Amino acid sequence: MPEKDAKEPKGASDKELDTETPSRPVEPVDDLVTTRHALTIKRRKLNYTATAGRVVLRKEVHTDGTFDGHKPKAEVFFTSYTVDGGSTDRPVTFAFNGGPGSSSVWLHMGVLGPKRVLSGDAGELVPPPYGLTDNAETLLAHSDLVFIDPVSTGYSRATTGEKPGDHHGYTGDLETVAEVIRLWTSRNGRWMSPKFLAGESYGTLRAAGLAEHLQTRFGMYLNGLMLISSVLDMGSIRFTPGNDQPYALFLPTYAAIAHYHGLHGDRPLADVLAEAEEYAAHDFLWALGRGARLTEEERAEAVRKVASLTGLSTDYVDRVNLRIEHVRFYTELLRSRGLVVGRLDGRFTGWERDGGVEAFASDPSMTAITGPYAAALNHYVRTELGYANDLPYEILSRRVHPWSYKEFENRHVSVAGKLAEAMRANPFLKVHVASGYHDGATPYFAAEQVFAQLQIPAELRDNIEVKYYEAGHMMYVHEPSRIQQSKDLAAFVKAASNR
Repeated sequence: MPEKDAKEPKGASDKELDTETPSRPVEPVDDLVTTRHALTIKRRKLNYTATAGRVVLRKEVHTDGTFDGHKPKAEVFFTSYTVDGGSTDRPVTFAFNGGPGSSSVWLHMGVLGPKRVLSGDAGELVPPPYGLTDNAETLLAHSDLVFIDPVSTGYSRATTGEKPGDHHGYTGDLETVAEVIRLWTSRNGRWMSPKFLAGESYGTLRAAGLAEHLQTRFGMYLNGLMLISSVLDMGSIRFTPGNDQPYALFLPTYAAIAHYHGLHGDRPLADVLAEAEEYAAHDFLWALGRGARLTEEERAEAVRKVASLTGLSTDYVDRVNLRIEHVRFYTELLRSRGLVVGRLDGRFTGWERDGGVEAFASDPSMTAITGPYAAALNHYVRTELGYANDLPYEILSRRVHPWSYKEFENRHVSVAGKLAEAMRANPFLKVHVASGYHDGATPYFAAEQVFAQLQIPAELRDNIEVKYYEAGHMMYVHEPSRIQQSKDLAAFVKAASNR
């Protein structure tokens, strides 16, 4: 059989076997799926359209001053809900959670979206396979919704050949999420809609940064920010050497958790918090600042007071030199009962393998709700939204770490200045702050401290409202808090929409 000439034209089958010709990666495309649904709210039928899938983000490429086109950099998963027949000037809310490394599942299926998880609550958890139901209190009744999963969370990924780490940091993350917001707004003709951001935890830091970034980069001015479990200044919650501020700012939360677990007798929570706040803001900060200059009597009084507020023993408070780090507190508080309490929500309790550990191995409030939310999302997105993807949906990914804060080198991370700048430039920007008394990750008193220092004129102070709930970080897992929070968010959107 004669050999084939190397220059002879090849058929399709030959091309498939040709190993010398480099294959080009398949160009990614949007894979959005649209479905239609209905929800009954107070006997009124709400028809809406859901869109789920990944949108391709691109970057402009220049080589030696020459434009080389737009190169795919990431595929970002989002889920949007728009009310059928709604006008293009209807409010729209872009929502995301925090972490960094968290998907948007918590806000999506906990409080804002048209479906919600039935997970139970502290002391009343439900068993697998959990539940999913219509959310009659959904914010969709007042605003269209877009839930965004940052790169490496949910189904969002960097594209082939791109570095995920480019998105795993303060600036890269802001630019990625901002691009999703810009694309969705433009493609859906919503530039004339009142626009809101809803962020939780690190998502509040992201939201504050985005408010300024969207204004300066795209000229997109927002109507409002919904900051749920707010942390705009990491210095207020990070226990670092030489920074005594968090020890005081966490004290009222410690007192609230101690109260929940019966360590303040029958005193009303409001009385306990008032005492803790007063002491934390004045005498405690003074005592911490005095250090070795405290007299024996002054130190003994400070130890006694902190122990009485936190429910810890005077011996323990004395041994840690009045400085109670938060995870150590959650591990120590109920040690005599063989329990640890939750960081995200101090109402939850759990067991440790070793009753003598200094810091718990896992947060019982996180482990209690992860299963219900993961099951609900993975079921819902395929069976009801019609979106199929064999990638694992990353509820809370560790792949984003280390998270880059290079922009804040040699100083603590804070976006309070960015928020203030956005508010000064846009005096119509309203801010809603939601805090849980039992939130041991982003304590409410720290949020109060940061907003009190916000550099805005006095006339803009009324643009900020604060709401409190007797629950934790995800306050909506507590049914009375969920119902009240839904009302509060709806009222905020209606008022800030200027309609």
